[in-house]
Amino acid sequence: MTFGTMLFTRFKGERVGEDDQGNVYYQERGTFADWRRQRRWVIYKGEAEATRVPPQWHAWLHKLDEKLPSEPHKPHAWEKPHQPNLTATVAAYRPPGHQLRGGTRARATGDYEAWSPDAGSRTQA
Repeated sequence: MTFGTMLFTRFKGERVGEDDQGNVYYQERGTFADWRRQRRWVIYKGEAEATRVPPQWHAWLHKLDEKLPSEPHKPHAWEKPHQPNLTATVAAYRPPGHQLRGGTRARATGDYEAWSPDAGSRTQA
């Protein structure tokens, strides 16, 4: 958390909830003629990783929903547990042919035809 966020949270923030991962949610104190003008933000527990915000809190943060999430999220049978974003880590996905996986790629199988400026050019009248 930056120094500015810490100050803003201390003087203007009102704690409104916490999710199951320990992220704490705030909104700007005061009454507003339109609830969509009120600032809302999250202070992450640990590393700031936006994908760790549950869907119901995401909807509240982005003002898609006026009301706070009332109860903890109960995952559906098809939902998988959260996985952190692995981009730029050693565990990141690297497809075959990626230079960090040897840099060799399978040859084209004949379904690819390279474009040539002279082959089949059409002019519109």
